[in-house]
Order: sequence, then structure tokens, then C-alpha cells
Amino acid sequence: MNSRALLRSSVSRRLLRPVADLIDQRIERQVRSALKRTTGAAAGGGDTERLTREVDRLRHRLLSFELLVGPHGRRNSRILAGAPLERLYGEVAALADDRDAAERNVAAAYRLLVALESLGVGRIAGGTMNICGKLATVPLLDPPNDDILEIGTLYGMFSAGLLRMMERDGRCPDLTIVDPFAGIQLQPGTGEAADPTGAPVDEHAVRTNLALAGAAGTAARIRRGYSEDPETRAAVSDRRYGVIVVDGDHSAGGVAQDLQWAEEIAAPGAVVVLDDYGDAQWPGIKEALDGHLKGETRFTYLGKAAHSAYLRAS
Repeated sequence: MNSRALLRSSVSRRLLRPVADLIDQRIERQVRSALKRTTGAAAGGGDTERLTREVDRLRHRLLSFELLVGPHGRRNSRILAGAPLERLYGEVAALADDRDAAERNVAAAYRLLVALESLGVGRIAGGTMNICGKLATVPLLDPPNDDILEIGTLYGMFSAGLLRMMERDGRCPDLTIVDPFAGIQLQPGTGEAADPTGAPVDEHAVRTNLALAGAAGTAARIRRGYSEDPETRAAVSDRRYGVIVVDGDHSAGGVAQDLQWAEEIAAPGAVVVLDDYGDAQWPGIKEALDGHLKGETRFTYLGKAAHSAYLRAS
């Protein structure tokens, strides 16, 4: 289901309504009910005052919760809703063939997402379910080696999270990043507006965030440039990667070029993650992958979790 259809659905809008709003509405219903019960009763005044104080106390607590996981200063809220979370559990479990591991990893990924955005510079691009799905799924697919290539990194925060999730699985990840570091998030068809976090998109910010992942983060190799540039490709094609995250140019042509390059540098058994697959905002991604899989390819489509597709290299 694409994001626009999801948001337009009345059922989904109800499911995705912020938790704080739902709690507020329930509290207000309780207040109205209490007022009706106590109207005209001598002892009712004390009960109403006590309930009102409790409402105020809960709202003060919700303010802190909203500042921690709400959308302020980033494009996406990190507040969870039950139905999307349950759906993600099922999708990750289908890819990993392990429901318990899926729930464990998604929970760990969510905590990591909140921690990184609290401590880091900038944000992790994308919706909460998609980020948690990627962080949770990659280790569970058991890549053939620990060499990771990320094409397009924004602030490097997702890479820091992936390093930590791989280490949680007993791996020793070695990260390479390719990104133009243009100062803003570049995508065809979008304006060149400043990031909502107020932080510049540059290599310094990426290094700062990678340091949150410890030794593996500080040791990461960063190549500034576009993934289609021959010099950029030559500089990082010195190994066969066990994990390749394709999250650069979202146009059909750009994704097609990145997939073709991935064919050349993916280790046997490698996991390839294609971000924003099936997202209506970026139709070129699905167009490129669907077209690629119709031709001669090493890749087998494993499935989809949230808005990411997963491939396995032969």
C-alpha cells in the first residue's frame, strides 16, 4: 500500500492519529462523563477537581513525550501505532522466517532510532516503520560478509544504526558510503529547501553521527561523489559487498544505474536493500526494479517490508 493511499484511508487515518491525541480524547470523555455523574451531587465537586488535576498532569507528561518522538524538527513522527507495527512484524518475520527474532529486532531498531535522532546531528530520512524494518531485517538475512555499501546517506545516521544492529548480531561491519554531500537532500523533482532539522548535509555531520556507532563508525570509508561517476565507482569497487543499500537518486534512471552497479560489486549471497520501493512519492524506484528483474540478473526478489525491497545476489 502506498503512503498517499494509506493517509487517505479513513481507517488508516484513525490508526495513525498521534497517540497523544487519542489519549487526550479519552481523557476529555472521562471528564465529561464525570461531570454528568457529579452534577447536583454535593460530593461531586471534589471528584471533578481531582480528575481535572489528573488530566493536567497527564497532559504535561505528554508534552515531554511529544518533544521526544513527535515530528518537531524532522519530517516524520516517531510515534507508533499498533496496526502498522503489527504489519511490520509480519513482513520482517516473513523475510527472516522467524517471528520472535523479527519482534526483537524491530523493538531494538525503534529504540536505536529514537536514541540516534536524540543524540545525533540531523535525522534519519523516511518513515518510522521503513527505518525500523531496514535496521531489523538486514542482520536477520545473514549477509555473506560484513562489507556494507550505502549509496546515499543524508546524515549518516541510518548507517550508524545499521552498524550497531550488525554488531548486536555478532558481526564486525566495515562500512563504505558514497554521497555527493551537497549541503541539502538532493532528489529529482524536489525543491532545494533547507533541512527541517536546520543542520547542513555535509561530511562533517556524517562523521559526527558515525562516531555514535563507536569504532566501526569512526573507521567508515566515505567517498564524496555521485554513484554514477566512473571515478567514484572505481574508488570503492575494490571489494565484493555483503550488504548494499541503494538509497541515492530516486529517479527510474538513477535507480537502474545503481542496480546495474550493484550487480557487479555484490558478493555471492549479498543482501541488496532498495529503499522507498512501492512509495507513491517515488514511482521510479518500483519501475526501475521491476524492469531490472525482467532482464538478466543475479538478483532474486525476497520480499518487501514497509517501503523497502530486499534482494539476494546469486
